[in-house]
Amino acid sequence: MQWEAITWQRMAERLAGHLDDPGGAFGDASGDTPGDASGPDGWQRVGIDGAPAADTGALAGRLAQELRLRGRSVLVVPTAGFLRPASLRFEFGRQDVDAYLDGWYDTAALWREVFGPTDPGGTGRVLPDLWDPVTDRATRSPYVELPVGGVLLVHGPLLLGRWFPFDLTVHVRLSAGALARRTEESERWTGAAFARYEAEVDPASAADVVVRADDPRHPAWTGIRRS
Repeated sequence: MQWEAITWQRMAERLAGHLDDPGGAFGDASGDTPGDASGPDGWQRVGIDGAPAADTGALAGRLAQELRLRGRSVLVVPTAGFLRPASLRFEFGRQDVDAYLDGWYDTAALWREVFGPTDPGGTGRVLPDLWDPVTDRATRSPYVELPVGGVLLVHGPLLLGRWFPFDLTVHVRLSAGALARRTEESERWTGAAFARYEAEVDPASAADVVVRADDPRHPAWTGIRRS
């Protein structure tokens, strides 16, 4: 894997330029599923994948800002807003790796409330979040209308290997050491889950863009490997 040093801002500009280019932005880039929702009469869907310590929200925010400067409508959806209730997440204990990988995030709700509305012929009416893990209650957030031609940015952990219909995927990668250093001590047990994710899903091979972020001050990336 070849790395190119880059700033976060320049990365956002390059990604926005790719999405804004009609010759390369539309059509499936992820290889997971056909990207037939994208196009002049649809929506583009971007996944920014990474452990919580990788701070995928920061890159999503920069990319959203850059796209808006280009006149694009953007909706940012963090998967943290689609955690399942604590009674389901902790059914087998608070540090169960299997549950973290397969049961913490409400993927059915993401399909129904986020991806379904941006499928071909969809309404564009997206629910930005569903559950507040702090209060362990429904957020009751209103739906947001994303106009046709808009960009949906979904960010958070464990996004790849689930057949989500992304048109472009970015994986923010941390080495095991960096992940441990940048994860709160009470959450370091999740390192075993991310090790399994690396082994079973191989996100660095699945993603269209891989970012090395062990030192967040000096990221490097592969560039956009597939159009």
